[in-house]
Amino acid sequence: MPESKSRKKATYTPPPEKAAAKPSPRWWVPVMLGLMVLGLVWIVVFYIGRSTSGADLPLPIGSWNLAVGAALIIAGFSMTTRWR
Repeated sequence: MPESKSRKKATYTPPPEKAAAKPSPRWWVPVMLGLMVLGLVWIVVFYIGRSTSGADLPLPIGSWNLAVGAALIIAGFSMTTRWR
């Protein structure tokens, strides 16, 4: 009976390497930290203004000031995920 030809295995070629991620721009960290600090200051000013004078500071939007401060903090923390 005739013998079949043996197959040669192809040599292994590794997949191409991915390019390294570019570093963040120089303004990234100050903006990131600035948003987090601004959100914290916003909430502190709201609580101090409400407890001392009863006024809605920094904006007259009631308890939505907490949402604004939290949104600023969340925006700052979300920037940390892209920081290289």
